[in-house]
Amino acid sequence: MPTSPNEAAPADRILIVDFGSQVTQLIARRVRESGVYAEIAPFNRVDAAFLAAFRPRALILSGGPASVTETGAPRADAAVFDAGLPVLGICYGQQLMVAHLGGRVEGGEHREFGRAYVTVVDDCALLHGVWQVGSREPVWMSHGDRVTALPPGFRAVAVSDGAPFAAIADDARRLYGLQFHPEVVHTPHGAQLLENFTHRVAGCGGGWTMAAFRTQAIARIRDQVGPGRVICGLSGGVDSSVAAVLLHEAIGDQLTCVFIDHGLLRAGEGSEVVGLFRDHYNIPLVHRDASALFLGRLAGIEDPERKRKIIGATFIDVFDEEAHNIGGADFLAQGTLYPDVIESVSVTGGPSVTIKSHHNVGGLPERMKLALVEPLRELFKDEVRALGRELGLPDRLVGRHPFPGPGLAVRILGEVSQERSDILRKADAIYLEEIRLAGLYDAIWQAFAVLLPVRTVGVMGDARTYEAAVALRAVTSTDGMTADSFPFDHGFLAHVAARIVNEVPGVNRVVYDITSKPPGTIEWE
Repeated sequence: MPTSPNEAAPADRILIVDFGSQVTQLIARRVRESGVYAEIAPFNRVDAAFLAAFRPRALILSGGPASVTETGAPRADAAVFDAGLPVLGICYGQQLMVAHLGGRVEGGEHREFGRAYVTVVDDCALLHGVWQVGSREPVWMSHGDRVTALPPGFRAVAVSDGAPFAAIADDARRLYGLQFHPEVVHTPHGAQLLENFTHRVAGCGGGWTMAAFRTQAIARIRDQVGPGRVICGLSGGVDSSVAAVLLHEAIGDQLTCVFIDHGLLRAGEGSEVVGLFRDHYNIPLVHRDASALFLGRLAGIEDPERKRKIIGATFIDVFDEEAHNIGGADFLAQGTLYPDVIESVSVTGGPSVTIKSHHNVGGLPERMKLALVEPLRELFKDEVRALGRELGLPDRLVGRHPFPGPGLAVRILGEVSQERSDILRKADAIYLEEIRLAGLYDAIWQAFAVLLPVRTVGVMGDARTYEAAVALRAVTSTDGMTADSFPFDHGFLAHVAARIVNEVPGVNRVVYDITSKPPGTIEWE
């Protein structure tokens, strides 16, 4: 999974050993936010050879759902503790470290879940300058087991009601453990503790920036591609747009972008993509309007998974056709991001649960016999946006809300048709326009309209109507893994609803979705 070894990769880097925590990605994000590069690898891949190839400055052991007291629980390879590297164990990672080095972990009768408080009882390099001895600090706990005896060389530096060893330290060997989760926002000083570990303990300089990544990525692209030709599927979204501009900066006219309009884009997006990439950036671009083909294949289909698969298969057919027309390509470029790479491998080696199929160009590399170029595969979404700004892409594109690959097809509940697509496109455009006019667009993670598969009774002009209903969705989030509905003023929603009902023929009712994620998802399908 990690991209290393790679001569262009940063010298200061942290390896996060994953034991199955739902928030392992947040550890990597927090470390990177402090200017230090970090990657995640499942515990069963990290051994002496892996460490020698990756060359980390330090290791962080994640939390996980298992209990170290159980037979068959995930264990770290001995090399993790024998390499002489600084190690920070978080929750399960702390318990694992303690058990491996000769301490004791027991099933906890004093479980702690949610907000808790720790009392700092001693200083150490991990806590220094962040917490003072004697202070009482809020943290986020999520554990049943707990450490009951420390290995030789360790001492307690913080305690809580449910964990007598809430934070432990062995400064001589640079080994530290936290029973709480510093990576989540519910631990207010957690990011500073992680920075203490990466900078003070591990000695990282904090020089990993988007400017540095840009230089390294260009070097890698040129090294991989050489004189070859690259085809990039351009959707107009943030990921593929940033990938295309980065590739063009690296290899110039060796790149050709293919933009397939499936007829399910938001209002004005097709012309915006063509204008930006062909006219502004002068990137060779093939524009194929395949909307009639896509809508024809979707006719009569209501199941969301079938929609996604039809759109994915049709995209492959059309892209393959255009690639053959271009001819001579050696590589296929994709906007794969780091969460996609992480989620493709579970810590147990088994398949992960499928919530919904994701639209990508899966199947194309094998079918077209092309090697993959994935210049963004080391980045999280917010880092891709930062890279886009570094490359000079306009804020309107870089800050665009996420948009699903199948487009409006999965926001049209029920059958997709030209008429229903036009209705939703108009309603969505009004909604987003009003959000921008109110200055709220950048405060919202994602906002969109959904066309419901029902018709409702209404009264317009003293006449009875029986027309479609539209749902509005807007959420706040930091990473898309959890989300809350955006708290619009009622007057704003009333104004948007009035505009949609008055300006979009075929709609007579508008509702607002206040469901959080979980239990709901952000998208409706």
